[in-house]
Amino acid sequence: MSLTAELSDRTLETLSGALGSSVEEDEALVSPMSPEPVGRLRVFRGGPIDKLVTVDLVVPPIGLDSHMIFAFTEPDSAVPHFTLDSVHHGEYYAMHLDLVPRADLAVNLAYLDAAFLPLTPLLDAAWQIEGVSAAAVGPRQRAMMSPWMVVCRATEPAFTALGETVEAYLRHWISLMDKGVPTPEADLPARDLANRANLFSPEVDPVWQQVTRMLGVEQSERVRMELAR
Repeated sequence: MSLTAELSDRTLETLSGALGSSVEEDEALVSPMSPEPVGRLRVFRGGPIDKLVTVDLVVPPIGLDSHMIFAFTEPDSAVPHFTLDSVHHGEYYAMHLDLVPRADLAVNLAYLDAAFLPLTPLLDAAWQIEGVSAAAVGPRQRAMMSPWMVVCRATEPAFTALGETVEAYLRHWISLMDKGVPTPEADLPARDLANRANLFSPEVDPVWQQVTRMLGVEQSERVRMELAR
């Protein structure tokens, strides 16, 4: 099993065990690039979340090994969403790890302090790992995430070391699910749908152009819509 798949599977096992979620949908993803399926879309439901979505894409002809996890909290919950994207593409590893805010941090300090401030030493330590470098993600995309996002490229040893960062972020997120966070005065469901529409927009994230080339329009939209709503 690849490093990226191992990290994703380990994270998913912890998540599904803590939440009590189980697979409700499991679809193979196919591509003209390969006679065999190149991916898998799974949707888990149950427990204290809305749903957990995983997208695995393994395309040897282009050297891609990508595994994404997105745990979406309930529409009226202020607990951030959890996400991990672990990728090996060509000569480099990459990671996107974050808790996606459910409210505007600048005007909800108590929420920020409870949900995100404890991540600060973990974020600082991650950027100190030798072999970790910043990924090319523009400010427009970053605006939909949190300032505690770990989005980077990494050497193989650095990617392995980042596994501890993932586990620590995940433990913190699970603790938030258990104890809750201060709830801002906002229309949480409406804000979430608007944020997710932008977060997973092809106009914002160019990765969807690549996914469409691999899977075609219909499958790409199926995956994107599962994440966006």
